[in-house]
Amino acid sequence: MIQIINTTPMINPGSLIFILSFLIVKTFIVKLSEYAPEQQDFIPENPLPVAFGDPYILRASDGVYYMVGTGGVRDGFKMYSSRDLKSWKDEGQIYRGNTATSWGIANFWAPELYEIDGRFVLLFSADWRQNPTNEEENFRIGAAVSDRPEGPYTDMYNRPLFDPGYPVIDGNLLFDNGKIYMYYSRCCYKHSVESEVTEWARKEGLFDEIEESWVYGVEIKPDFSGIVGEPVLLLQPPLSMSDKQAEWESRSVTSGEVNRRWTEGSFIFKNNGRYYMMYSANFFGGMNYAVGYATSDSPLGPFVKAENNPVLQKDVEQGGVVTGTGHNSVTFSPDGKQMLCVYHGRTSLTGNRRIVFIDKMEVLDDGTLVVHGPTTKKQE
Repeated sequence: MIQIINTTPMINPGSLIFILSFLIVKTFIVKLSEYAPEQQDFIPENPLPVAFGDPYILRASDGVYYMVGTGGVRDGFKMYSSRDLKSWKDEGQIYRGNTATSWGIANFWAPELYEIDGRFVLLFSADWRQNPTNEEENFRIGAAVSDRPEGPYTDMYNRPLFDPGYPVIDGNLLFDNGKIYMYYSRCCYKHSVESEVTEWARKEGLFDEIEESWVYGVEIKPDFSGIVGEPVLLLQPPLSMSDKQAEWESRSVTSGEVNRRWTEGSFIFKNNGRYYMMYSANFFGGMNYAVGYATSDSPLGPFVKAENNPVLQKDVEQGGVVTGTGHNSVTFSPDGKQMLCVYHGRTSLTGNRRIVFIDKMEVLDDGTLVVHGPTTKKQE
């Protein structure tokens, strides 16, 4: 005798109504998703309501963006914070120098912020209290530390990180393969360089000598107590006027503005195994401040400047209102997909105040770096 067993589960009426209702709602949601617009790219608007020079943004492990920069307070640095890179909260002064115990006494410039093993390190430039030869430019680079991103920050040491024997500014760090590298700019002060640009300036009756700033790189100790080895020269202005970089990097001289050529404000990052060093040239207080970049297979070079330099510059010749674009850092949009260039500039409306801009940037498949700026309206 064959017994036929009914394998169909028994469903009570209440459960059946629930299942049918769920299927109807699910189908409705699926249909709606077919017509829902895709998530839009992050679209910042420029300029930001922040009057900083040399802006640097850290996105910390708490998901908040913390921006520091030059200006806003005396004898130190202040901070702004944001969760969306659009609405910014004034966090007030986070570091104060020019105290009885601080190594720095004036000209607090170009801060950068790093999160290291749960603590926050503020890297910055300032005038060194120790100045036995009474130098007019006596800048060095030091560090301060805090357990909170909003500070307050206290000096890590009662001295600069190291003394190369000449004024230095614009420290920038790279953490790579267990090592820490610091990049900085040797100041133009008392650093005249003979070049074809110098010869040209003399013949034109503009300047008798041209001073230059150069970018160096060096490994530093994990505890920031000093350097490892000797600094390596990485970038400098072109010696020849036939060099493709000479025109844009020499505009402050060729326009008769000042007898200095700058290579400063470096920012390094790694992409697909290559090191990209962005840098600024020309007078930071003038119209011609602009950004270029160079690439290398090693963190300490040699670096080769890019053919498409400058990648960020004034737009007044194209009918825009932005000048003095430079000293940039790099961050990413809240979803982590869009690379963003953070920099300062000036507009015809804001006058001589340096204000912050954020524009889209990208590294193309062929390795070319592109900054889509400057912009002064909602980006498209």
